[in-house]
Amino acid sequence: MHFPVHLFFPLASSFGYVFAVLLLKRSADWGVGVWRTAFISNLAMGVTFSALLLLGGTGQPVSVWWQPVLSGGLFFAGQIFTFMALHHGDVSVATPVLGLKIVLVAFSSVLLLPDPVPLKWWVAAGLSSLAIVLLSRGETRPRHAAGRTVVLSALAALCFALTDVLVQKWAPAWGVGRYLPFMFAVVAVLSVGLIPFFSAPLRAVPRPAWGWLAGGGVLLALQAGSMAYALGVFGDATAVNIVYSARGLWSVAAVWLIGHWFANEEQRLSPAVLRSRLAGAGLMLAAIALVVAG
Repeated sequence: MHFPVHLFFPLASSFGYVFAVLLLKRSADWGVGVWRTAFISNLAMGVTFSALLLLGGTGQPVSVWWQPVLSGGLFFAGQIFTFMALHHGDVSVATPVLGLKIVLVAFSSVLLLPDPVPLKWWVAAGLSSLAIVLLSRGETRPRHAAGRTVVLSALAALCFALTDVLVQKWAPAWGVGRYLPFMFAVVAVLSVGLIPFFSAPLRAVPRPAWGWLAGGGVLLALQAGSMAYALGVFGDATAVNIVYSARGLWSVAAVWLIGHWFANEEQRLSPAVLRSRLAGAGLMLAAIALVVAG
């Protein structure tokens, strides 16, 4: 089977995302908090994407500057929902549920690009729903708020799906060297609004937490850059997200196999819960396979 070269970008991003969230979850052990984590990560994205200015582009008149502003606003909302999901729940729940993004991308493409919705996509949506039921299974401990994690992750998936489709729709006219830096500059600027919600100033972040926090933020920015570049240059949002959604399976496998490297306590969940989540991730991948099947 031929694997298009441009799909290596989302494949790399799928691995990068899982390690990024594990690093950020580890930094949370020092009480960094959702808002300081989001702030640092979004600033890292603003800086990372500014490098794409070197690629150039035609730009657009002021009358359509609302396009990257809207894309940046949606991405920012997706980031907030994601960090809240990771704060309240487990990586092995949040990441696979974010796999719903692929079905939402397909539906959004119909509305905004537009494309027809094949029957197999409706079947994929049903499989995704069943996957969420399995992924929602958790212990009775309040720390593992599986239901709330699912809702927050699903909202994040919707925001990111709309972002991807709009990037595919609008970025070609601008050029990725103009649209993406503008869009992520908006994300960085919006992040300033998070400062009043900090539990303490950035200078109060414990020194041991900075390595995990900075590493996770930079890796999250790099994987987002890889995804956005693929969408802006090659389009093909559905296929790109199909490959990217494999992060759901990687997240469960990573927690199971190497979670102890990051002091991730999800390994303490019962084998039955982890098996359920692994089955849910497998169903999510089956839904993805249906969408991509020729």
